[in-house]
Amino acid sequence: MASIIDSYIPVVVFAAFAVIMPVFSMMMVKLLSPRSKSKNKHTTYESGSIPTGQGQVQFNVEYYLYAIVFVLFDVEVLFLYPWAVVYKNPGLVQIAIIEMLLFMVVVLVGYIYAWKKGALSWVK
Repeated sequence: MASIIDSYIPVVVFAAFAVIMPVFSMMMVKLLSPRSKSKNKHTTYESGSIPTGQGQVQFNVEYYLYAIVFVLFDVEVLFLYPWAVVYKNPGLVQIAIIEMLLFMVVVLVGYIYAWKKGALSWVK
């Protein structure tokens, strides 16, 4: 029974450290950080220049469509390299080809869907 309790001592020490360290860090920052009471403290910082205009800009939805298409093809490229590595193994050639063809069909359907929705045409 004592050996089981002894094995939990590192866990308890780690948990105590995990609770105490953030609290200690926040207290030290509160005590040691300099305070500024100027009105410029709460202004927006933009590379040292004075901010102009609104802080919130409405983006066109086309930016998000481009991002989705980019992610679609980025994931395709990420899957092509491991497939090429597996394809070198002679015992898995047929399975690898079938899986990659299925994956390419899914990507092609996604590409056609994006094309039909007009996600690839830039409107000014």
